[in-house]
Amino acid sequence: MLNNKSILITGGTGSLGTALTRHILATYPDVKRLIIFSRDEQKQFQMAQLYPEKEYPQIRFFIGDVRDGERLIRAFKGVDFVIHAAAMKHVPIAEYNPDECVKTNIGGAQNVIDAALVTSVERVVALSTDKACAPINLYGATKLTSDKLFIAANNIRGSSPIRFSVVRYGNVMGSNGSVIPFFLKKRSEGVLPVTDVNMTRFNISLQQGVDMVMHALEHAWGGEIFVPKIPSYKILDVAEAIAPGCATKVVGIRPGEKVHEEMITSSDSFYTYDLGKYYVILPSNPSWDISKFCKATDARRVPQGFSYNSFDNTEWVTVEQLRTLISENVDPNFSV
Repeated sequence: MLNNKSILITGGTGSLGTALTRHILATYPDVKRLIIFSRDEQKQFQMAQLYPEKEYPQIRFFIGDVRDGERLIRAFKGVDFVIHAAAMKHVPIAEYNPDECVKTNIGGAQNVIDAALVTSVERVVALSTDKACAPINLYGATKLTSDKLFIAANNIRGSSPIRFSVVRYGNVMGSNGSVIPFFLKKRSEGVLPVTDVNMTRFNISLQQGVDMVMHALEHAWGGEIFVPKIPSYKILDVAEAIAPGCATKVVGIRPGEKVHEEMITSSDSFYTYDLGKYYVILPSNPSWDISKFCKATDARRVPQGFSYNSFDNTEWVTVEQLRTLISENVDPNFSV
């Protein structure tokens, strides 16, 4: 699919961006160009050491900010596929710096859309978050707005064949700023800070996130929000998996934080379909025939009132499974 194509990843030096880079170069050796677009020169410098030009002539590093529309247009020229992974994602930081979060997550999203529409881009996949579902914090609200912008962009593409779609998933295991690396660092102190003993979260590996993006790039009709079927974990089980017997200290929920996360609300059920491996939320007014979509993808409509959240989930990761996943996805030297 990506051989002889040019791909650009915004936020390409982040956790998912680096995982996507690794996957694309390994899976599609004949990719024409892979452009890493981000504003962090230090991370780009470090990433370039892993992919020296002589060994990876197809990779490019492009300093830029999604807030800069003109820079995006220049970067998008000649690009076939765009994966939009750039965002301000830390909930407390967004609460304290709301205008900065809005500029990046909403203004940046619109800039990506505008740049894609005026260049030769064929497909755009934007990364979302479970926090965009029924948001209670600014980060989630900006990502919900971003989702709406990308979905609506399919209505203004005119005769262009471009397709915009969204992938939405929960906490990526081991990603920057997530709870598991934090607990791994804190366990040596003998006490793990826990926000709420009842807290649950969805769990997805970096590779599963990569697979979702690749699925959307290949199969999206335009306007879908793809949601994975993934297990949940309890925060106390994470603590037990990492540091059995270690004391926990309840520090309270941070500003804008939920006890349980949602990815599909009952209000979404009217537009949600089961694809087998994924759920998909379709646009209310798609530019294509839903019956043809269902026939082509074997999609089945979910029952009215269906919802999907980390508390009512039917699949859970056990303590032992968490330990295995941590050693496989976060720290190969992990042991208890």
